[in-house]
Amino acid sequence: MQPDIDPRNLIGRKAFDRNGTKIGTIDEVYLDDATGVPEWAAIRTGLFSRDAFVPLEPSELVDGALRVPFDRALIKDAPDFGVGRHLSPEQELQLYHHYGLDLSAPPPLPDHDFGRLANTDES
Repeated sequence: MQPDIDPRNLIGRKAFDRNGTKIGTIDEVYLDDATGVPEWAAIRTGLFSRDAFVPLEPSELVDGALRVPFDRALIKDAPDFGVGRHLSPEQELQLYHHYGLDLSAPPPLPDHDFGRLANTDES
């Protein structure tokens, strides 16, 4: 994802899969606590559906929407950890495996959780 994008500006944007099919709306953005780098987005997949976690890298912002380079079915089948809490390193590892992403970067420290930016518009 473009490094100059403020993760707070992602909340409320639409998200689409690699085929251009709408996934839903970005509900929360999860940041690495150590670096502050946006790592994951939680996408509300429907009115009565759960949020699905998607990786922000290699996703990209295109015409004001998040384009996720995976099929909608894979995204909807992602592990469900609930939202509003930190992602543990184990949960993040499960997500990386689910999406088949390369873990060539060093893993996070065992006592290191991932923070979130929640939609602060409570109206």
